[in-house]
Amino acid sequence: MRLNELSDNPGAKHARKRLGRGIGSGLGKTSGKGHKGAKARKSNPKPQSFEGGQMPIYRRLPKRGFKNVNRPDYVAVNLDRLQSAIDAGKLATDGTIDSVRLIEAGVLRRSLDGVRLLARGELKTALTIEVVGASKAAVEAVEKAGGKVVILGGADTAAEPAV
Repeated sequence: MRLNELSDNPGAKHARKRLGRGIGSGLGKTSGKGHKGAKARKSNPKPQSFEGGQMPIYRRLPKRGFKNVNRPDYVAVNLDRLQSAIDAGKLATDGTIDSVRLIEAGVLRRSLDGVRLLARGELKTALTIEVVGASKAAVEAVEKAGGKVVILGGADTAAEPAV
């Protein structure tokens, strides 16, 4: 293989369009742009929502609903995530497990407004976990494994632990 033997793959290079070079080229006069109008111009900064002067659909339709900016944002943790952290040796089962320990173990990145426990997966280890909220199924699964769920005083206490 020598430098003079190198070549591109077939079809890798295309000749550029030579615009405005006479009627016989097929790209003369209007250079393939058609006749007049905004889209024939060199720059066409029309926004995607522009509908030719017609009232755009986002303005024709009524506004609906309400977005509460003060709504608490919880981080969901599933049982299978906890069990895999315990199996990997990242999370110790002694003492109570709270958001700080979950972050240190690498189960969570941040706790936002609190941690909410959900029931996906299976828990085989007994543990005491402190969360802001938990689903009923998650509380039952933790208690079935011999553990306890402590619901902290938060805005959303979906399931109280069975007494």
